[in-house]
Amino acid sequence: MIDLLAIALRVLLGLFIFAIGLTLAKWIPNHRIRAITQPNPWFRQRVTLGLMILTSLMMLGSIVLVTDIVKVNSGQAEVVSSRKYQNNIRLGTTNVAIGGGGYVTGVYLHPLEKDLVYIRTDVGGFYRWDEAKQRWIPLTEHFPFSDRNYYGGEALAVDPNDPTIVYIAAGKYPWAEPGALFKSTDKGQTWTKLNLELKMGANHKKKWLGERLAVDPFNSNIILFGSREDGLWKSSDAGATWENVTSFAGKPDNKIGITAIVFDTQVPGLVYASPYGDGIYKSTDSGVSWTQVAGSPKTVNRMAVGNNKILYVTSTSNPGVHKYANGVWKTMKPGGSNRIFGPVSVNPANREDIIVALNRTQKTKFYRSLDGGATWKQQQSSANNTIPWWPKKFFANHMAGMEFDPKVPGRVWFTDWYGVWRTDDLNANPVVWTNYAAGHEEVVPFTLVSPPRGPILVSGVADVDGFYHNQGLDTYPSQRLGLGEPGKSFQDTYSIAYCETKPLQMVRVGGYRWNSTYTGATSTDGGLTWQEFASFPDNTMPMRVAMSATNPNLFVVTVSQGQPLRTKDGGVTWQKVSGLPNGPGGPWNWSQSLAADPVDGNRFYYYAKGKVYRSNDGGSSFQVVNNSLRNEGWHSLKTVPGVKGEIWLSLDRKGFYRSTDGGKSFLKLPSVTRAHLFAFGKAPQGSDTPALYIYGNIDGNVANVENGVRNREAIGTSGSSAKSRAEEPGIFQSLDMGRTWTRMGDRSRPIGNRPGVMEASKQEFGLVFIGTNGRGIYYGSQ
Repeated sequence: MIDLLAIALRVLLGLFIFAIGLTLAKWIPNHRIRAITQPNPWFRQRVTLGLMILTSLMMLGSIVLVTDIVKVNSGQAEVVSSRKYQNNIRLGTTNVAIGGGGYVTGVYLHPLEKDLVYIRTDVGGFYRWDEAKQRWIPLTEHFPFSDRNYYGGEALAVDPNDPTIVYIAAGKYPWAEPGALFKSTDKGQTWTKLNLELKMGANHKKKWLGERLAVDPFNSNIILFGSREDGLWKSSDAGATWENVTSFAGKPDNKIGITAIVFDTQVPGLVYASPYGDGIYKSTDSGVSWTQVAGSPKTVNRMAVGNNKILYVTSTSNPGVHKYANGVWKTMKPGGSNRIFGPVSVNPANREDIIVALNRTQKTKFYRSLDGGATWKQQQSSANNTIPWWPKKFFANHMAGMEFDPKVPGRVWFTDWYGVWRTDDLNANPVVWTNYAAGHEEVVPFTLVSPPRGPILVSGVADVDGFYHNQGLDTYPSQRLGLGEPGKSFQDTYSIAYCETKPLQMVRVGGYRWNSTYTGATSTDGGLTWQEFASFPDNTMPMRVAMSATNPNLFVVTVSQGQPLRTKDGGVTWQKVSGLPNGPGGPWNWSQSLAADPVDGNRFYYYAKGKVYRSNDGGSSFQVVNNSLRNEGWHSLKTVPGVKGEIWLSLDRKGFYRSTDGGKSFLKLPSVTRAHLFAFGKAPQGSDTPALYIYGNIDGNVANVENGVRNREAIGTSGSSAKSRAEEPGIFQSLDMGRTWTRMGDRSRPIGNRPGVMEASKQEFGLVFIGTNGRGIYYGSQ
């Protein structure tokens, strides 16, 4: 957006400077010079002329700044503000501000302490609310790369009798390393791993159901956890030890497990648990023995306890809201028949006050009862959206958790596919819901670019398209990348590339995973605006794109499980490339196999299964130029800006390689024992050697500079714990093409949520970006 006030002020400043200059040009020669020399018309004329030129240049400077602001068509207006970011930021401590964008699957409020609120997410870990700063504090940033599965939020429970104690069950996928339970006694600042590891699936089937973890309100030593595949577990000593509850006979659907456990806060020992697909079971002795509740809904979404042992239940397959009282089930129909509900919450200050919401829909409706479900009224709602790029459809989209605030009357929180919402007046008409996303950064980036001119960063991400970060790195973008039409954008952007000699010329590929429709788009203003391809082959998922260094209409696209494609006319027509193997499956693949030479516009490079291929004819055909490398599925192939024929290839634990002859031969860097990701950035002042960054490991015997002191990596010198920490990937910078390295980042916040893409600024030395698998994009400038 153009800042009209800024333009007006700069114009007025320029005119003011010019007026002062004219006055001085007239006054100084006629007054000050006479005091020190004899009148000299020739000298006075030249002084006058010089002052007029000087003031004109000053005015021109102001006008040029105005011109920079209004250059919207070239993208320059946005570039000015896009360079805003904090200096001296350590990698791992600060996110690029995007605003939510990921599934928040539960919200938890402590019954004793005001504003003590937690959320869990499917792939971004756990957060605690900071009411004073109005932002979410991430709580699981300490997990390293080897514990990346723990960034999945399977469950959370507070100790209702102690505000300092909170438990989490962490694990993204049941097929990965086992998940685990953790306990904190300082509200999530630090964690202790408990002795229970099981398969978990925070990003798996029915992840929005809940809650699997619960603490007995009458005895904080008793904790119950419902697993996905291993039954019900109980601790009787506040998590120190666990035992499988063999008396629990529930038989849940495979891979979903026991999805909901709730204690009655008014009746000691009374607790309900729901094995998904097998109804509801009840215990009256805090989980020692169990009986199935006859007639209970089979597939439970959520449960909440009301007055006098009354249970409220929503179900996937049973329309309505189900009320269990005195051994009898009653089905209530808020808004009519055949409506499936998800979230349900009972007001702890008035247990006749109940709120429910429709399940898994983009147009969620809320219903409230003030008489224990006897009558219901739809709550009219209005969204107070605080994030510029969020469309209306993001409000209450696929809701998960919803809870009354026990300390603030009228306040209710809910979570959905994109973030967290809150109203402070449930009695208003309409009810105004405000989203609170600060600190909750959960997008999954596929690609990042930081060109030598234009925007400081352009990102392509899953589910919410991508962003031209026009407001800088600490303020939400004003819009998604889009496709030129109002409201039209990709679901995913998989790859972005720019023309090396014309970096404002860009191309990106992506599409709509939900209906298997894919294409791409081009930009002529550095990514500010985009024009969709005129055509793209049907049933073809593009994966990576590389643009010619000299011809922005020429680019090559790799596709999922198919032959790469090439266009010479900016996406109007397409031809298959010859000489390359079929691409790997997508879209969840972060390997970078394709690159364009930064000087020769007809040359492209490709890596697959230990071979490097090269094209010298604009990507029409490729030939193998090297087949001596190792096969590695996780890899990145990149070129050095401004240097013809220089290629770098990272093969994770199998080495880091450099070629200076267009891929014919490669030299392995002995100092690097693991190169998971890498990037080239702007050279430091006084040098023309680009800065090199890796996310990986450096040989402990290689001298490096850390914190300004020449030393050696202390790997394996302080016992097994020190060794295991040292073996975790770190972030390193080299200013001499990999001979020596400097450690970057914060060891206590290791960016462990499976980083998938790394980029470094070509405009600002030392500015580095790392995209993760659920914690957004980190940046560091230290």
